[in-house]
Amino acid sequence: MPAHAGPGFATIAPHPRGREACRLVTPHPPTPRTPAAVAALTLGALGVVYGDIGTSPLYALKEVFHAGHVPVTRENILGVLSLIFWTMTIIVSLKYVLLILRADNRGEGGLIAMLALATSAVAEKPRLRRGLLALGMFGTAIFYGDGVITPAVSVLSAVEGLEVAAPQLEHWVVPITLIVLTGLFSVQRFGTGGIGRAFGPVTMIWFAVLIALGVPQIIEHPTVLVAMSPTHAAHFIAHHPLVAFIALGSVVLVVTGGEALYADLGHFGRLPIRIAWYGLVAPALVVNYFGQGALLLEDPTAVENPFFLLAPGWARLPLVLLATAATVIASQALITAAFSVTKQAIQLGLLPRLRVVHTSVRDTGQIYVPFVNWGLYACIVLAVGLFGSSSKLAAAYGITVTLDMTITTIMTFFVIRYGWKYPLALALAATGFFLAIDVTFFASNVLKLLAGGWFPLVIGIAMFTLMRTWVDGRRLVGERLRDEAIDLKSFLEAVFVSPPTRVSGTAIFLSSEAGLTPNALMHNLKHNKVLHEHNVFVTVQHHEVPWVGFDKRLEVEQLGHRCWQVRLHFGFMNDPDVPEALKLLQGRGVPLDEMETSYFLSRDAVIPTFGGGMALWREKLFASMHRNAAAAGDFLNLPANRIVELGAKVEI
Repeated sequence: MPAHAGPGFATIAPHPRGREACRLVTPHPPTPRTPAAVAALTLGALGVVYGDIGTSPLYALKEVFHAGHVPVTRENILGVLSLIFWTMTIIVSLKYVLLILRADNRGEGGLIAMLALATSAVAEKPRLRRGLLALGMFGTAIFYGDGVITPAVSVLSAVEGLEVAAPQLEHWVVPITLIVLTGLFSVQRFGTGGIGRAFGPVTMIWFAVLIALGVPQIIEHPTVLVAMSPTHAAHFIAHHPLVAFIALGSVVLVVTGGEALYADLGHFGRLPIRIAWYGLVAPALVVNYFGQGALLLEDPTAVENPFFLLAPGWARLPLVLLATAATVIASQALITAAFSVTKQAIQLGLLPRLRVVHTSVRDTGQIYVPFVNWGLYACIVLAVGLFGSSSKLAAAYGITVTLDMTITTIMTFFVIRYGWKYPLALALAATGFFLAIDVTFFASNVLKLLAGGWFPLVIGIAMFTLMRTWVDGRRLVGERLRDEAIDLKSFLEAVFVSPPTRVSGTAIFLSSEAGLTPNALMHNLKHNKVLHEHNVFVTVQHHEVPWVGFDKRLEVEQLGHRCWQVRLHFGFMNDPDVPEALKLLQGRGVPLDEMETSYFLSRDAVIPTFGGGMALWREKLFASMHRNAAAAGDFLNLPANRIVELGAKVEI
């Protein structure tokens, strides 16, 4: 798929080395670290990576039996526990920790990184690449639905512990949940660097408490451990196939947050994530789930809230407070991920420019996106008010989780087959088994579509519509600009036949595509009838790799008459700082005195037309998105007092 122009200033392109780039992401040995560094990263991974999956015991087992489809009998309890154990083993321990973590995009993970990796791997197959791009866009859109449901169901399930610890406070559950969530979203603008350091220790305490709650029940009913045998899961499925199929829709809740293992790969690396999972997280979860199962074997009525009923009466209120803290940490990790995914999607041209605020002068990864923050908050408040309980919200949860798991597996196949160039049979063997399981879980959750599964799907479909409209609109604008544009070299030759008056200083013209004459230059000559002494034509290109180093940041071509064509290259994790990148021109004859340099941008106004490239309502939607996008100058970090914008109308 060829590079396509973005409106006004940037292009998105596959990595310039095409399929060669795929070889750079083949699994490689981990970078050696000292034991102390690995321990610190492992502790950090506990808080950020495992906050979501670590709070699943609050509601997962309860939801399997809560709806009444699965009778609380000894046979069913052991069968469900066996399903839970083997679901975590197959999906998390094998699929994510062993396989998916190997598919890093130059050290980075997550759905956007996988999308870039997969589309680069099939760069020579345009139709397949477009299909994978659409699939990845849908998976990214669905992530926002997950970003709404996760904080809502997690915090609500923790606060619902009040119904066990202090039944008289039952009517305060929803108000307290909303207060906690409001506080959480309100502090985002201040950054999370300070409180983030506490995430690991608090989450480690949480996992220790999970073990402490489960062990006494297991000691009292050690026969529950027989559920670790897959024969109990197989027996449950064979004798109660319909009940088991329905139960899978809730069983999958034990792996919510599994995608975070891959998404946070770039922050912690494979080794700390694996150590944390195998060393503490997986054992703690298994012990707690089996402890809840042992409690149900003794007292089936505990199914109303087996997690909090594991604790003695005196410990339940402190447990509610700890559970709330753990779910806030899980929610914070997901909110931060939503900011990062949004930034990456903007860089890849999947979303319009939004205001991105850096909350730390030392860590460029700490960002705050106001529009995303308050958009998520509004949807979460709506979800809590609409559903009112974790059980009703849980019905809406699984469908987004299983969709993202399925999409990740599909894209992994193309990375293994076309990126790593393994034989077809091996690629199918590596992913086919997991795909069958993902599809089965998804099919089970489809049964919950009317019970609440529609809610995150509506959010996902709305986001996908916005993304698809933005991508198509940018393509149409790019085509129209190319059709009407003049070749830059030919234009300059014509201009210098009878040179205009030249004024001192340097003009930097931002162009959507290298080699074409920027509208801003033509308007400047038309209205001001002058040309600067030095002129630099800059095209910003974002590539489908996470990072582009300074050694490959800049390409320069001399055009004569003290004019230069410059291409700036950024990855989707890089911050597109144009002035900083242009400092690399020092020593190449291009003067860039800060007080003598002006930046010229084309501010295109999009005009929808009947019979255009999209339906009229989509053209109007794109025009609105384009009009309300954050200023290109802010996005490219241009100095505000040296920007000159010249407008033009573009019909699509």
